[in-house]
Amino acid sequence: MVLIYDILNLIMIKKLKISLGLCAVALILQGCAVTYGFKSGSIDYTKTKSISITDFPNNADLVNPTLSQTFVEALKDKYTRSTRLQLLSRGGDMHLEGEIVGYQISSMAISADSYASQTKLTLTINVRFTNNKKPEDDFETRYSAFQMFNSDRMLNDVEPELVKTMVDEIVDKIFNDSVAKW
Repeated sequence: MVLIYDILNLIMIKKLKISLGLCAVALILQGCAVTYGFKSGSIDYTKTKSISITDFPNNADLVNPTLSQTFVEALKDKYTRSTRLQLLSRGGDMHLEGEIVGYQISSMAISADSYASQTKLTLTINVRFTNNKKPEDDFETRYSAFQMFNSDRMLNDVEPELVKTMVDEIVDKIFNDSVAKW
């Protein structure tokens, strides 16, 4: 009888230790919180309330007629979706302007029969960022992105997809440099 009592006592003590251990872990985890966000990293919304984005004229030698509008709309979308800044046509606390300075195609990889097997499409945009509330953040930078495609395909067939990818990449870089501060 004493042996059964001792065994039950040991089981109860083990259960109590396990319960206390689980409670301690739960309390520790409840006190810890990880926050991870990318939106509007360094914007002080008490001072900065708006952004203006002007049209980016296409000054490249090779002109894609819809590129300027595609780029500006993507840029506006990024700032309106990822920040609480009001988008203005001009006079914002922050301001983005610039021009498309490069849009070129070049042959890259040469196949065994001496023909180009890969073609590279490159987009270059010059951007001027002005922060009227924090002038030390102002900058002017050229951003470039490129995409490769098989030379057996026509540019007209792949261009919309390639342009979207390059525009998204450049817009992300501009956003990171101007407000996310990555």
